[in-house]
Amino acid sequence: MYDDFYRLSARPFQLTPDPEFYFESATHKKALSYLGYGLAQGEGFIVITGEVGAGKSTLAAHLLASIDPAQLSAAQIVTSKLDGQELVHMAARAFGLDVAGHDKAAALARIEAFLHDEARAGRRCLLVVDEAQNLSVEALEELRMLSNFQLGAHPLLQILLLGQPEFRTLLQHSPRLEQLRQRVIATHHLAAMEPGEVGPYVEHRLARAGWNGNPAFEPRVYADLARASGGVPRRINQILSRVLLAGALEQTNRIEAGLLRAVLDDMAADSAAPAPETDAAPQAAPVTMMPDAASSQALGLTTDTFHGEGAQPAPKDTAHAFDLAAIEAAMASRDEQIAELQQAVIEVAEMRAAHGDAAAAAQADGEARTQALEAALSDAAARIGVLEHRLAEQEQAIRHVLTMLIEWFETDRPKRAA
Repeated sequence: MYDDFYRLSARPFQLTPDPEFYFESATHKKALSYLGYGLAQGEGFIVITGEVGAGKSTLAAHLLASIDPAQLSAAQIVTSKLDGQELVHMAARAFGLDVAGHDKAAALARIEAFLHDEARAGRRCLLVVDEAQNLSVEALEELRMLSNFQLGAHPLLQILLLGQPEFRTLLQHSPRLEQLRQRVIATHHLAAMEPGEVGPYVEHRLARAGWNGNPAFEPRVYADLARASGGVPRRINQILSRVLLAGALEQTNRIEAGLLRAVLDDMAADSAAPAPETDAAPQAAPVTMMPDAASSQALGLTTDTFHGEGAQPAPKDTAHAFDLAAIEAAMASRDEQIAELQQAVIEVAEMRAAHGDAAAAAQADGEARTQALEAALSDAAARIGVLEHRLAEQEQAIRHVLTMLIEWFETDRPKRAA
């Protein structure tokens, strides 16, 4: 593997979340700020969402690794399609509680007793629920009921929900989740990393794996990698794992933009590779694929296995097994690329929906401004009418006074008191 060739102590770009490799990008730093604020409140729900591979699980692992167990008891659930009863039992098991059978009431009682014991010991409790988009509305309501447990006026359980963008949409718009929405005290959506953060991210993970500058990276590689991955950490890991493997096979100590482009082309070709034909002509002879020297070394084989002195042709079963392994690897890579394309389609759909919402909001705002302007004009016209009426009354009063003064001066009769 490439970690041996480059003398690394671990695989720096593995896909499994590992708090040891946590990198604090701007969006992750903001998420931690929201988490800190939410945990300081000691109640309700904290919601963190993000695209597939944005680093939600790594963020949660970092949080769990950094908390003080003497102050906070934390447990984590990674959900699949769970109903309310199954979720309650999963929560109990996450906190290390044994509940006999499948009695929901017994599980709830056991959880409540545990929360009371922790509170008396001076510890708060946090339940982290990952992949929350898989939960039904019924299961989310059960989580809300768990958050109701109190000791006097003090809440006993706080819940952190991690989910993909569709969970945020469900939470915002489902009328059945109104009560849960009112319990959310902090929320943040993890965005992709900025292009300028990709290089520091790569070097941070390499350094955590004992990197001493081998391999070196051409500066252009980071910019190209940012464009190819969209700044999503898991996509960066997928690409660089292939790049470092290719670099090890080529025995190079410098990763250049050309190597990255070649790997990206290979990954694109893998995703577009046609399915193997199943109706080949009966006359076609089986073809045995022979790896080159570099591939043989990566597979733990030597060239003598295939071309050594006195070597016999490989048995048919061996050749078929090798071909099957290659096909399985190609299919796994194809499935990975299909998943990435599906995620890209979802992202485009969300961008279009967001654009539509923004256009509708702008139109509504314009209509509201027009109505406000019309109302202001109508009010101004009414005020002008009132002023004109008052001016007419004043003019009439002045004329009447002048007429009386003229009569007073011109008459010979005794002057009346003013």
